[in-house]
Amino acid sequence: MAYFSATSSSRAPARPAKSATAFNALKRDIMLGNLPAGTALTELELAAYFSCSQGTVREALLQLQEEGLVRRQGHRGTQVSECTEAEAIEMFRVRQQIECNGIVRVLQAPSRTLMPDLKVLLAEMLDAAAAGDELGLASCDRDFHRRIFQDAQLPALDPILHRCLVHNHRFKISRSTTPRDLVATAQRHGFIIEAIESGDVAGTSAALRHHIATIVDLGPDVFSDTTQ
Repeated sequence: MAYFSATSSSRAPARPAKSATAFNALKRDIMLGNLPAGTALTELELAAYFSCSQGTVREALLQLQEEGLVRRQGHRGTQVSECTEAEAIEMFRVRQQIECNGIVRVLQAPSRTLMPDLKVLLAEMLDAAAAGDELGLASCDRDFHRRIFQDAQLPALDPILHRCLVHNHRFKISRSTTPRDLVATAQRHGFIIEAIESGDVAGTSAALRHHIATIVDLGPDVFSDTTQ
């Protein structure tokens, strides 16, 4: 299925775009499920739509590939990737391990800017939630968790964490059958801030572990030691 066969008629004419514009537009449609798994994304068609060069589109597609949102398969072209429960489970596990190991290092020497940064990001999450902007909230959510991990001083693991976060949010959105309480989702992060401020390593690790394990309904089954 071509990208614009079902969606182009409802879109306003695109202005000249750079790779960031193409990347953000495609990512939004993939995350929201407007572009389902298996949708073909052709450079020529996208370049025409976004009024840019194929090289610019290629850059955007490579960024999407880095986040696991598309698969580029040589002569078979580029397609929107699957978002399966099996992958989601493994990514939740990887994410939990990275973040919970990282928080121990963070609390050994947290930076002076950590708390102010997290509080700003929480405020941005609450604003996005109040506006009903689920994707904006998810973006701030990812920034929040990556900001904490930044102080762990393990930069090579950040791209892995980011990919897990993107997949977690895509999976959560794709499995939502009823409107979610976005404000409650944002407020959940306040407990993490309080735990970090306490300086209690075990308590903060437990709070973060519980936060990750209860993001989606299948969490308690994946993390059987989660305290409800």
